[in-house]
Amino acid sequence: MTTPGYRDMPPESWDPDAPVDFAEAEEFLRMCYGDNSKLGSVEPRLAVVKAQIAATGTYVHTPDELAYGARVAWRNSSRCIGRLYWRSLVVLDRRRARTPEEIFALIVRHLCMAGGTAAANREPGAIRPVISVFPQAQPGRPYARIWNEQLIRYAGYRDVNGGVTGDPRAVRFTESMRDLGWRGKGDAFDVLPVAIETPAHGVRLFELPERAVLEVPLAHPEYGWFAELGLRWHAVPAISNMRLTIGGVHYPLAPFNGWYMGTEIGARNLADPDRYNMVPVVARMLGLDTSKPRTLWRDRALVELNRAVLWSFERAGVKITDHHTESDRFLAHIRNETKAGRETPADWSWIVPPMSGGATGVFHRYYHEADQRPNFYLDADARALGVHGHRAHLARTDRPAEAPPAGRPTAPATGAAGTSAAGTSAPGTSAPGTGAGPEPAGAGEQPRRIPTQPFPPAAPSRVLPSPTLRPACPVRH
Repeated sequence: MTTPGYRDMPPESWDPDAPVDFAEAEEFLRMCYGDNSKLGSVEPRLAVVKAQIAATGTYVHTPDELAYGARVAWRNSSRCIGRLYWRSLVVLDRRRARTPEEIFALIVRHLCMAGGTAAANREPGAIRPVISVFPQAQPGRPYARIWNEQLIRYAGYRDVNGGVTGDPRAVRFTESMRDLGWRGKGDAFDVLPVAIETPAHGVRLFELPERAVLEVPLAHPEYGWFAELGLRWHAVPAISNMRLTIGGVHYPLAPFNGWYMGTEIGARNLADPDRYNMVPVVARMLGLDTSKPRTLWRDRALVELNRAVLWSFERAGVKITDHHTESDRFLAHIRNETKAGRETPADWSWIVPPMSGGATGVFHRYYHEADQRPNFYLDADARALGVHGHRAHLARTDRPAEAPPAGRPTAPATGAAGTSAAGTSAPGTSAPGTGAGPEPAGAGEQPRRIPTQPFPPAAPSRVLPSPTLRPACPVRH
């Protein structure tokens, strides 16, 4: 299904009470069976699906249909630069899971498989794109969901003076998790719990085990002081609040990941003024002249910050890509799709990297603006839950999440393999992919600062060994 000009005609909002549109189901099934001759004739299958929709308002995908639909959804993710590898997406059929405990156990397995920590024949850091598809939504019935934007996200703690330790984007979500009983360590890289909601059990919080959270301590190839900043980042960007839509069937719980593109960490998560805001810190340590913008101190500090990310991941043996390589790969993907007779939907504002955009090939061209299904969607209520961590803000969401924000994106979806389906990889929300982008500061917030007093380093047991890892200094704002 294609809607030309998605900027002018954003996708219709999802109505959870509406039955499946048979026309959309038929279009998907004809595409699926046409591309997979081993499945046989599509006509008998269409008759079965039509009867199922008439009787129940929906239908059930076969495992082959589910796997094909999830991969095509990544291929259609207009905000993801890493779609060259869409066929390699590992699709895990988790549709039998019902309880929060079952769902969480499978999420842990997902992260271990994606991060390379689940198999003896794979080294930790051999990231692969994975999606876990949980039960579909039934028309008119409540459904299971994850509140978090990503399976792994760092907490943000506001102090009495208005400063923040950790990720400012996560302050409101962190406060809601603490209201629900979670108690974090108060560190700058404190992994948030996973909030899983099911119709029968409500919302429950689960702490990710250390084996599921692969992290890389950040150092620099030339500057020894960089390691003393105590920075690190997790290796698997897994988007968890986007809705997978295949042939008219909706899967609100379908977390997916790719691997990171370096700029997602170095030019967004660690650099944005309303995230970790490390550019001024790095500039000061470099001794740069920050008296005026024209000295380009921000640009110079940003380059070194991104060099540190790429070098640290490579040294640790964790898969990551750079924005120049991924730009070339995306243009190769477009050529492949053209040969196959398909248009490649793309949102320029997301495809062009947030650093040195004009030096990449993806900058210098226009793209096919269309919403093509199967695909991933971020619903307004899911976005509100991901930001606030409670339902009080659901009715106050001011715009559909599918509409492209002005300027740079505010929440990339998944890493470069998926440099975000919602963002730079996702299959990367990402759709396998990347860290979320900046969240606008609230009205009346105090300016953030970076104090100098040290705080105890987080437990290093889930962090990849590093000869330069030293006690962390505070990352506060």
